[in-house]
Amino acid sequence: MSNSSDSSQVPFAPHPVTAAEVIPGDLIALTPADAERACWYVVTHTLPETPETIRVSLRPPLGGTDHDEVLGRDRRVISGCRRLDVGAVPRLVSDDLASVEFREGDRVSSLRVVDPGADEVSYVRRWGVWHRDLDGGSGDDVLTDAEVRGWGAAPVAGAGVRAGSEDLGAGAGGGVETPGAGARGGAETPGAGVGGGGEFVVRHHPRPERVAAAGGPRRVVVTGLGAVTPLGVGVDELWRGLLDGRHGIRELDDEEFAELPVRVAGTVPVDPAELLPRQAARRMNRAAQFAVLAAREAWSDAGFVAGGTRESGLDPERVGVSLGAILGDASVLVGGDRKLRDKGPRGVSPLTTPMTVPSQAASQVSLDLHITGEARTVTAACASGTEAIGAAIDRIRYGRVDIALAGGAEAVVTPAIMASFAAMRALSTRGLADGSSPSRPFGKDRDGFVNGEGAGVLVLEAEEHARARGARIYCEAAGWGLSADAHHMAAPDPSGAGVALAVRRAVRDAGGHVVDVVHVNAHATATVEGDLAEAGALRAVFGRRNVPVTAIKGHLGHLQGAAGGVEAVATVLSLHHGVVPATVGAASELDDSIGLDVVTGVARELPRGEAGAGDLALSNSFGFGGHNAVLALRRVG
Repeated sequence: MSNSSDSSQVPFAPHPVTAAEVIPGDLIALTPADAERACWYVVTHTLPETPETIRVSLRPPLGGTDHDEVLGRDRRVISGCRRLDVGAVPRLVSDDLASVEFREGDRVSSLRVVDPGADEVSYVRRWGVWHRDLDGGSGDDVLTDAEVRGWGAAPVAGAGVRAGSEDLGAGAGGGVETPGAGARGGAETPGAGVGGGGEFVVRHHPRPERVAAAGGPRRVVVTGLGAVTPLGVGVDELWRGLLDGRHGIRELDDEEFAELPVRVAGTVPVDPAELLPRQAARRMNRAAQFAVLAAREAWSDAGFVAGGTRESGLDPERVGVSLGAILGDASVLVGGDRKLRDKGPRGVSPLTTPMTVPSQAASQVSLDLHITGEARTVTAACASGTEAIGAAIDRIRYGRVDIALAGGAEAVVTPAIMASFAAMRALSTRGLADGSSPSRPFGKDRDGFVNGEGAGVLVLEAEEHARARGARIYCEAAGWGLSADAHHMAAPDPSGAGVALAVRRAVRDAGGHVVDVVHVNAHATATVEGDLAEAGALRAVFGRRNVPVTAIKGHLGHLQGAAGGVEAVATVLSLHHGVVPATVGAASELDDSIGLDVVTGVARELPRGEAGAGDLALSNSFGFGGHNAVLALRRVG
């Protein structure tokens, strides 16, 4: 529905006239009060009724049904001094919503047709309720089915409008407002004033039928998970630790850390080399060892045969690897430098260079599982793991590969890296004396992050490929979003604008809306500036909606390039099990400035199957230099 007569382009000068003076096409208000509240009608026909009266046919200027008024010839009305083409004003009748079976995606619109300056108000049905803005931040502007049906039960525009008996007083015409001036504060809200004068036309717009586009992007699903973290080796160890509220942060008691101002980190509690064949482990750096262990677990969890692609009956050219890393394993280069100083050039191993490059984790996973489709490495600071997953989603979407192992791996708990972070005053200076985690995301007394290591890997797969082999599907890897702060080489943009942009882009890429988001696994490193910037961005996106937020760096520390992979695994499990783990480290002392619904104390069930419940969960990762990456996951079933 729209203003077909385009009356907004015609000069408007309300003034009093007698009923005998009006002619078809005139825009009139029957009383000064009607004029003030923008209640106008187009004269469609006039006919003498008696020597003293005239029958006037009226229609709302934006469309509706005609009704007749019998007016005395001397009766004064308000003319808008505006002529409209009567033939261009449509005949409209409100739809009977009582008999409509509402579906997701339906739209209901309401237009105050008596106001030439009115705008149509629309609500869209999603998750069993009606939203005025699917991507807005207002949690209040939501209506039920019953409330929406009430709009259609009101009289149609033009029915039962009072004739009015007031005459225009002396000088009153000069103060009559233009249509809508001072009248649309609440009058445009659907249902406001609907029953009183039948001033609205309400229409039901069924959702359009979806037609699958041939050759369009494929849906991507998660079919396998693997993790090596400070909570232990394996996804089960990670998930149990998150639900139990345990942390894996430990004292660094090796001699090489003795002089450091900070000597705690989230370290993997077992030597990964002992879990791999000795000869293979010798040719991998520590990060690559983590990656291979996590990839093997994810591969098996997805239902594939141990050994790799050929053993599983897969075409190795249709499988890829996409892993994030910042440095991979910094200790190899440091060790090579020491050997050079101590023993000279002959003391440096020929494996130093291939074991130093950040791409070693991806290449070793490719070697271990005989994957020849591609082996990609993404380096985007602490957003590396999430960006690597996003890149893999696109490679599957557009048919480059059918399966990808994606995530991140990192092993940078070394003296030089620890000393550098400490010099930046980025690390928490708390120890472990009280038994609680020194990493306190969103906590009032947070004082920095805790360095960590590990790996998290997802098996991503084209949906039709997964369903054809009867795979168990955890969730859909629905979309992802990137942005850059362009603010500082290390500090986050305090406005959070870049973070908010990445969040919105991820939701949009997933084909969803902000109202679909039911959970956020926050980046939340426990630095003062970073937590505030992320919280501000989430408030800007979600507004007054209470979306459950958790942060798992209190359990693990900050796993750097592996953080996105491990946190994606945790987010997948939250969707799959319908449970959000509690945030460790800030249980009762949240920073009041955060202003988010942070899950603390005990785990919380995700809403499901109730009005307003959505289906998207987000996993956030942000890195030095302004790298922002957000992954959007959608539950299935």
